[in-house]
Amino acid sequence: MPVASRLPQYEEALDEGELGLLFEPRDVITLAAQLERLVSDSALVERLAQNVSRAHPRLRWSRTADDFEDLYRTVAGRRHDTEGKPAVRNRLAGRDFIYVDLHMHTDHSPDCATPAATLLKAAAEAGLGAIAVTDHNEVSGAHEARQLAKADGGGVKVIVAEEVKTADQGEVIGLFIEEKIPRGMSLQDTIAAIRSQGGLVYVPHPFDRMHSVPDYEHLLDVIEEVDAIEVFNPRVAFSAFNEEAERFAAKYRIVAGAGSDSHVAAGLGSVKIRMRDFDGPEEFLESLRDADIVRKRTSLLYVQALKFIQTKATPAPARRRTGRPGAGARRAGPGNK
Repeated sequence: MPVASRLPQYEEALDEGELGLLFEPRDVITLAAQLERLVSDSALVERLAQNVSRAHPRLRWSRTADDFEDLYRTVAGRRHDTEGKPAVRNRLAGRDFIYVDLHMHTDHSPDCATPAATLLKAAAEAGLGAIAVTDHNEVSGAHEARQLAKADGGGVKVIVAEEVKTADQGEVIGLFIEEKIPRGMSLQDTIAAIRSQGGLVYVPHPFDRMHSVPDYEHLLDVIEEVDAIEVFNPRVAFSAFNEEAERFAAKYRIVAGAGSDSHVAAGLGSVKIRMRDFDGPEEFLESLRDADIVRKRTSLLYVQALKFIQTKATPAPARRRTGRPGAGARRAGPGNK
């Protein structure tokens, strides 16, 4: 009969002591006593032997192997198809390359003071051909940016998007949507709302414990519905969080994306995605599948300090004098900027 130290793995294997005797790790006195019991107590040995005999079918190595095979099938079943849509990718093969940033904010987000016009100008100066404006729980800033871009000749393509706060499962970005998605729904319902608009589901800073993020378990529950995942965000405080996201995307073969998460214009260009030009969500996703992420070393402290100065340290009248629109000007539209 086995005698094992009371470690979780051994305790589980011995069914909490029903199949063998236990002792606390490094407790040699109890170990000696348990061995003495096995030598002197034949009734105890007989009882344990009967328990082991009844438990034998579930203790066989073949059962363990079957369990592991089932586990690997489940994990493999969650992996995304890497083929995508070859016909669409072939159509994109002759397109020019552009640089794209998939995560940024305007002053329509409560924690950002950057007007849409300033953001567009900074995007053009950073050499970006397309941007996704992802304000917190709002699409009005993205609509304003798109209108301004069109009025300016369409030099920078604007993807209307929203970073939506779920009830208690972190944030998720809807790309290529038009209508505002309310905050506070479950992760599943938020994803369904993105899908109902024909949008793409993009998970930002998924493992950054400094942000509101879906935990690993909740992310696995919706893994089949995720179109892309942010594997690099320069505002993440610890590089290990980005590395964890990169490993997760590789493990489940999810299309990888990146974004500056810029709350100040100076943050644009800290990361760029080099990809073929696209039109609409289908072409975008296929182009992103073959894209390259170009990273630029940026001081997080510097960018965060700029954000603080714009949103906290500068009085509201001064912000208005420097071009930050008030609520009335925002509602009036770009014509009154």
